[in-house]
Parts: sequence; structure tokens; C-alpha cells
Amino acid sequence: MANRTDTRRRMLESAAELFRTQGYHATGMTQLVSESRAPKGSLYFHFPGGKEQLAAEAVQLSGERLAGVFREITAGAPDPATAIDLIVTALATSLSESDYRCGCPIATVALEAADNEPIRAACDQGYEGWLRHISAYFTERGLAEDRAASLATVVLSAIEGALLLARTRRDTAPLQAVAAHLHTTVEREFA
Repeated sequence: MANRTDTRRRMLESAAELFRTQGYHATGMTQLVSESRAPKGSLYFHFPGGKEQLAAEAVQLSGERLAGVFREITAGAPDPATAIDLIVTALATSLSESDYRCGCPIATVALEAADNEPIRAACDQGYEGWLRHISAYFTERGLAEDRAASLATVVLSAIEGALLLARTRRDTAPLQAVAAHLHTTVEREFA
């Protein structure tokens, strides 16, 4: 049983990385099996729904991982504005260290598979989890729930847009610009 679980885990890990860097449509089934060092035929054994099921689960895994990074950063930040700075810095570092291949772990798939309901739903759940965390963090720091939810949406949307622009330009300047503006905006909300 441990070997089956390990193969499934490797397939999810490989899929999450491949979908993040190349997208859903550019990632083939053969590549998914090869990259995960899985036996042939194991894709449908572990994921009877095929590539679609694997993609939905890989997006879920990626979303949960980034939510963990958000939780870790916000737990150690002295204030909300600094927390947002640290989140953007972590994303910019990941992007530049990957030679601009690893942007948002959900966006690449979300942009391609919006018409595929299971994948769209997995992307939506990932974004919703991030929004819930950011909103709850702002609420814990004193903002009213409706204001915290609105600010979380602005923060996440700005960061997502900056990640896309930074990846396209191969330059973290858009992230730095957004971080500076978000810092001021968030600081003002908590003044």
C-alpha cells in the first residue's frame, strides 16, 4: 500500500509542477507518467478520471501549499502591511529563482481550463482558501468582516496581476510596485 501511495503522491507532485510551469494543455499524459517515474498504466489506476482528475487534485495540492506559506508568513509578521510585503517578496523570489517559470500555482491552469468544470472548481477553491485566510487575518487584526473581505480581494487580485505581468516581462518590478502600493493601502486600513 505504501508503494501505491508513494506513486500517487509522486504523480501529484509532478503534475503540480508541470501544470504550474507549462500549463494544462501543454502537459501530456506521457510526460506526467515519465516525470513522476510512475509505471505505465498507473495514471488511470490512481486517477480514474484521467488528466482532468489529476489536474484538479494537483491544483488543490498547490493551493493548499501556498495557503500554508501564507499562514506561516502572516503568523510571524508584526503587522498586516509587513505581512503583505513578505508574501509578495516570497512570490517574487520563487518566480525569479525559477527563471520566471513558476508564477502562481493556480493561474496558469485557471486561464486555460476555465471551461472545464472540475478544474475550474478546484481553481476557485484554491483562490477561495487564500481569500479566506487573508480576510480572516485582517479581521483578527481589527477590520470589520466585510471590509476585510473586500481588502483581501483587492490584495489577492493585485498580487495575481503583478505575478502574471512579472512572469511575462521576466522582471519582478511589477511585484515590487504592487507591494509598495499595497503596503500603503493596507497600512491606511489599519491606521
